[in-house]
Amino acid sequence: MKVLILNCGSSSIKYKMYDMDNKAVLAAGGIEKIGSQGAFLKTKQPVADKTFYDIPDHDTGVEIVLRTLTDKAKGCITSLEEINAVGDRIVHGGPFSESTLITPEIFTEWKKYLALAPVHSSVQAKCIEAVTNHLPNVPQVAIFDTAFHQTIPEHAYLSSLPYEYYEKYGIRRYGFHGTSFRYVLQRSAEFLNFNPKGKKLIICHIGNGISLSAVKDGQCIDTTMGMMPNEGPMMGTRTGDLDPSSLLYLMEKEHLTPDQATDIINKQSGLLGISGKTNDMREIIELAESGDKKAQLAVKMYNYRLKKYIGAYAAILEGVDYIIFTAGVGENQPPVRKGCLAGLEFMGVRLDEAKNEKIYGQEAIISTPDSKVIVAVVPTDEELMMAEDTTRIVTKK
Repeated sequence: MKVLILNCGSSSIKYKMYDMDNKAVLAAGGIEKIGSQGAFLKTKQPVADKTFYDIPDHDTGVEIVLRTLTDKAKGCITSLEEINAVGDRIVHGGPFSESTLITPEIFTEWKKYLALAPVHSSVQAKCIEAVTNHLPNVPQVAIFDTAFHQTIPEHAYLSSLPYEYYEKYGIRRYGFHGTSFRYVLQRSAEFLNFNPKGKKLIICHIGNGISLSAVKDGQCIDTTMGMMPNEGPMMGTRTGDLDPSSLLYLMEKEHLTPDQATDIINKQSGLLGISGKTNDMREIIELAESGDKKAQLAVKMYNYRLKKYIGAYAAILEGVDYIIFTAGVGENQPPVRKGCLAGLEFMGVRLDEAKNEKIYGQEAIISTPDSKVIVAVVPTDEELMMAEDTTRIVTKK
């Protein structure tokens, strides 16, 4: 069974084609700068290539992806009829609690929640419609990034704004990176040989965007991102936790519109905002080691806030059995793992520093044998999780 996975962003489309009979990646690539000059398609598999196109919208982008898949040099299939199903990553699923076959009724129901993530959801709706236009007989499955967190109890997901705003507008904690958390939980149980039932985990998805989840008995009981993907630890370009009064004060002083304020807290803050130079943790660490004071401050703030949430989630879970690091920074930056775990020996966390220094993008236990808490690195694979969901749902429909 051949499954196409699409991940549509505000100006991009990433894709992977799987042969699910053996879970092999047949093709992978992505389009960038949709709607701008210099738009291009970059393929990674089966060949590495970069081609510039005029791509005014996502419909055109989907058409180019499909055309590329059947290209003799860059593709992996001879006909679009070989595509058995398409899985669509949906950033915000509102109340949807699991991946779902997209029917006209489901699509209409989901569109009621577009306002919760207007930029991403609107283009994801366009991508779904584009696939329907080009592949009308191919089933599509919606994989919601928020679904994993629907098990969070009411007292944890509600904000303390007047309850009527939750009733009227659905303002609450939804959480994100759910597909990654699901994959990492599943793979951690396999790799570390445990049954999630009865276990307590803190999973740290640390990339340019960051979220942590407290998982008990295989279910999420809390997560750091809220209604939008800005709450939680300091991130690459996002503020993370922020006193709302400080934002209102800044808007008044700088005469900012809501859109301008949103741009500041999402694209100009975090590591980039503090360092003044970059949001790339690799570059931040190099700058810090060379004596750059602002980079050093950014690293301290970053690790401090991660550590604060790890401690908070250990309290919520009433203990912790496993701390799992995943995503780009979590998988590939030993100084971050060391920095955010420093001083947690009182919790039973003992990091094997020598082993930690050697681990880049591979599964490994990085705690010492006598550590009461097992600390591990488990690389994520959101696309494979999406492909597995798509295959399961399409074959049982």
